[in-house]
Amino acid sequence: MVSEITKKSISTIHEYLKSFKLDSKEKKRNYSKKLNQKSTKIDYLEIDGKKIIRYTNEFWTSKQRQAASIHEISYRACFKAQLPRFFIQLLTKADEIVYDPFSGRGTTVIEAGIMGRRVISNDINPLSEILTAPRFFVPTIKEVEERLSEIKVDYRSEAEIDLSMFYHKKTEAEIVSLKNYLKERKEKNEEDMIDKWIRMVATNRLSGHSKGFFSVFTLPPNQAVSQERQKKINEKRDQVPEYREVKKLIVRKTKALQRNITKEEKVKLAEAGKTAKFLTSDARKTPEIEDEKVSLIVTSPPFLDVVQYSKDNWLRCWFNDIDVKEIEKKITITRKLDEWTKVMKEAFKEFYRIIKPGGYIAFEVGEVRKGKIKLDEEVVPIGIEIGFEPVGIVINLQEFTKTANIWGIENNEYGTNTNRIVLFEKK
Repeated sequence: MVSEITKKSISTIHEYLKSFKLDSKEKKRNYSKKLNQKSTKIDYLEIDGKKIIRYTNEFWTSKQRQAASIHEISYRACFKAQLPRFFIQLLTKADEIVYDPFSGRGTTVIEAGIMGRRVISNDINPLSEILTAPRFFVPTIKEVEERLSEIKVDYRSEAEIDLSMFYHKKTEAEIVSLKNYLKERKEKNEEDMIDKWIRMVATNRLSGHSKGFFSVFTLPPNQAVSQERQKKINEKRDQVPEYREVKKLIVRKTKALQRNITKEEKVKLAEAGKTAKFLTSDARKTPEIEDEKVSLIVTSPPFLDVVQYSKDNWLRCWFNDIDVKEIEKKITITRKLDEWTKVMKEAFKEFYRIIKPGGYIAFEVGEVRKGKIKLDEEVVPIGIEIGFEPVGIVINLQEFTKTANIWGIENNEYGTNTNRIVLFEKK
């Protein structure tokens, strides 16, 4: 594990990144073939006439510190908890506000809560709040079991859409009964944190690749394929949906999420949850956030049409009575780089308003279209124009992962197994 670091323990961020080394235990587990040097590789990019320093190293690894099990919620295009932890640990202290304007499954804010920071989460997709907020208030297994036992199942229930290619008839009835129960509780203003926890877990278990999900085998595990595509998968695999007991699987996943989280971490999450803000706004306009209150933004924005968030989440939206078409209208997905940079520029103006002097942005972007477009090099001039000082580009080279294989990544030259983070400071 990398030793604890604070602003006081290093003279400058530059010096820390330049001299960074994994500790002796980590060196033995550092499998990156692209990076054999003992410390950070330094080079420079010239962007709009300004030299930008670039730091390349394995700054964190999935093996370095097992992320808290509370993070284990499937969501397309999410980074690992070690990424926000690195910057939160380096750039903030207890009780300072950490914000993610494109929160997704909530990795940044959950990790910040565990680390004793206050949090603000924003995502224009309301599924983000559904998947994030309940994990700040972790119920006991007994509380979940007792609540589930109170929910009546009508085995005559059917979904208003055809889901027979995903679910056994009994499983579908259990899902629909749970959906109706949660809808009624919410409409009556009676939905509490235990209900919200059950909603979060059920939303996460709707479809996937193992018997831990409600559905028959489907791919990939963190998105729902279309009904027609699922029929083809069933035909190819010669499979039919078998019965999966919904309540039993919710309890199993609840136990898994709480597998390694400590009492102290639960307390810190609950404390952060008391003052947390969960927004569903456009990141370019967040009046709910006061001027100069945020100490650190750690985020990854929507890329150039790489991920179709609302389309991928149609089944989750159905379960939660969310209008997919309305979400599609709001989410920024564009194939054109100039349009993407225009949207990001507007977002950075808002970031400048809410970040306090001395605060930072760690903006994770990828190489898209097989490395032809490096979004980090597009982001630097945006930040400079708005008034931020570029600290540099941090590139974390990670060992090849199974997740990368799922998305068709074949090497370390491009893809989800290399994180590229543009770091800015507001002077």
